[in-house]
Amino acid sequence: MSPILHALEQQLDSLPPQERRLGEKILESPSSVVHLGITELAQVCGISPSTITRFCKTFHFKGFPDFKMKLASELARKPAENAYQDVIAGNSLDKIAQAIEANHLASITGTTRLLDISQIEQAVTALCGAGRIDLYGAATSSIIAQDFYQKLVRIGKHSTAFADSHMQITSASSLGPGDVALALSYSGETSETVSALRCAKDSGAFTISLTQYGSSTLASLADISLFSSSLEKGMRRGDMASRIAQLHVIDILFTGMVSREFEDYIPRLESSYHNVRRYRTNS
Repeated sequence: MSPILHALEQQLDSLPPQERRLGEKILESPSSVVHLGITELAQVCGISPSTITRFCKTFHFKGFPDFKMKLASELARKPAENAYQDVIAGNSLDKIAQAIEANHLASITGTTRLLDISQIEQAVTALCGAGRIDLYGAATSSIIAQDFYQKLVRIGKHSTAFADSHMQITSASSLGPGDVALALSYSGETSETVSALRCAKDSGAFTISLTQYGSSTLASLADISLFSSSLEKGMRRGDMASRIAQLHVIDILFTGMVSREFEDYIPRLESSYHNVRRYRTNS
């Protein structure tokens, strides 16, 4: 199932009745929906065109044409050879290795397909120009935040990545215009992370979210909403595929920053690399 259809299936029951009727129609026959105009689809579903537009905004599309184009693109792609595989009792290590490889590849591929390059570009611009960068995340997402923090330090960006929710709020309170807060939450509903980003936004900072694809409180709050694949399901032991998906987006952001400010950031990367080797060896 495509990332768009998977996200719709997951959130179908939480939609208002008319939007749910539309969602059911899309899941029932996605290939026919991409060939309908907004008025035709509204008549088929017994809803208004404005409901379709509202539905598209809920799932972060620019409008119905944008939704149709991206859904058609996903439907045209060759399905993955291996669907997401959950933990199975008694599997051989050989099968486990193959399953984890397939899950990670599917997660990265699904995330890449969801990327809105214009949003990525805006995020890179904001991060490059930021005076300070705050990174918020809980549990597994805090590990991703720490990974980005270590990367940003190497290019001389003033950044913090607190796992403690009180420290996140404390830091967010001191942000202002020209600063950036990036919040990570796979569900998009982690209350501490939502509160930290809301505080940063109220303080005047530019806000970026990274969540699973679909509607969420965190994504609706941010100035820029970035998404990772939401194909992971089942027991989700250790949030493995979702972690890889988030790291994939972080690596794209960081590489985009270094590419954008190459003459400035590359000497800093080289300096940090050589100094770590020098002082680690001499210690």
